[in-house]
Amino acid sequence: MSQPLRVGVAGLGTVGMSVVRILARQENALAARCGRPVRVTAVSSRDRSRDRGIDLRRYAWFDDPVELARSGEVDCVVELIGGDEGPARATVEAALASGKHVVTANKALLARHGLGLARAAEEAGVALAFEASSAGGIPIVKALREALAGNAVSRLYGILNGTCNYILSRMELEGLSFQDCLKDAQRLGYAEADPTFDVEGFDTAHKLAILTSLAFGTEIDAEAIHVEGISSITPLDLRMADELGFRIKLLGVAERTKTGIEQRVHPTMVPKSSAIAQVMGVTNAVTIDADAVRELTLIGPGAGGDPTASAVVADIADVASAPPRAPFGRPVDRLEKPQRAPMQRHEGGYYIRLTVHDRPGVAAGVATRMAQAEISLESILQKRAASSAAKDPHGRSGAPVPLVLITYAAAEATVRETLDRIAADGLVSEPPQVIRIERE
Repeated sequence: MSQPLRVGVAGLGTVGMSVVRILARQENALAARCGRPVRVTAVSSRDRSRDRGIDLRRYAWFDDPVELARSGEVDCVVELIGGDEGPARATVEAALASGKHVVTANKALLARHGLGLARAAEEAGVALAFEASSAGGIPIVKALREALAGNAVSRLYGILNGTCNYILSRMELEGLSFQDCLKDAQRLGYAEADPTFDVEGFDTAHKLAILTSLAFGTEIDAEAIHVEGISSITPLDLRMADELGFRIKLLGVAERTKTGIEQRVHPTMVPKSSAIAQVMGVTNAVTIDADAVRELTLIGPGAGGDPTASAVVADIADVASAPPRAPFGRPVDRLEKPQRAPMQRHEGGYYIRLTVHDRPGVAAGVATRMAQAEISLESILQKRAASSAAKDPHGRSGAPVPLVLITYAAAEATVRETLDRIAADGLVSEPPQVIRIERE
């Protein structure tokens, strides 16, 4: 049997320790599958004294992960530190410069520096593997890079953040507010103390940037992604979605359009009949539309120690058993320069919730503005004011009430301009809620 692959793990948090455990537990099976033993030989973490439930004294210990990356003790560096700069970047760059393979789960690092790191890996003839970076335990990177090589992808979209999906699921099923669900997610460990990175869509955007490159053979273009979070979603929006046959999900969407590659992250109405609408809780899902397979949906755990470690170990097994692949499916020099599709040119259906005064002519005024802009309405629904409110002879109270519009396909810029005109007409009492609709 060949010489063992010596693995150094930088970062001994939940995922790092799960990687160490799985490699120990699956040592014989991995040796049989890879044709060589795979063994942890070195680790790095800031705290040596912490009880991690495993005796780590058998491994070489490095306080500085960069020293681990340069060490003669390892052939493959597993970076699980996190962050797009600092020790994580320095460790990966040192490993590649030293001719070491790298496995990482670091989506922020890849979204910002992925092309440079991939070029360094190609020049060194080593692997840069990142299955765990984009959807936890779902093998989406391998699917796009290898299994779907014979397909032309037209669209990719998915639930890529378990925290947001958990919050929206609880809000829908229990009628809770965003803030109440967020507090519960923090208590259960699904959300960080500062949840901005998750709930405002930035985590999803980093993952989408990586998947877009793999799906369309383009350079990573994270700056082109239009990003909106879920903090503005209300229980009323979820009730209206249910009534209209939809669910609301935070989706990352990448699509090839006539004007270029469109990348967007935002709350989205999806039909209840779609596979992705059935995905609840902290689970992730990714749907790929392609010419040969038509539609493929992968569903699974998007976070957590063991699911993420499973993806990391799969990459380690690839390093042990096969020559390095181009990290993004083709050499960096063959990746296309992406042509950005401006969000203003996006065309699709919209859910628009306006808060209007309950008085005659308001709905007609809104409909007139929509008709003037040639925005066709699929449905219009006005909720009446509470029965206790004082009403005029026509049964109207003048109090603020929701007016919900569902449009057929319309341009983003046209929708926004029309809503500005409606506001200037004095027909609304607060800013509109606009949620895009993603059809099957």
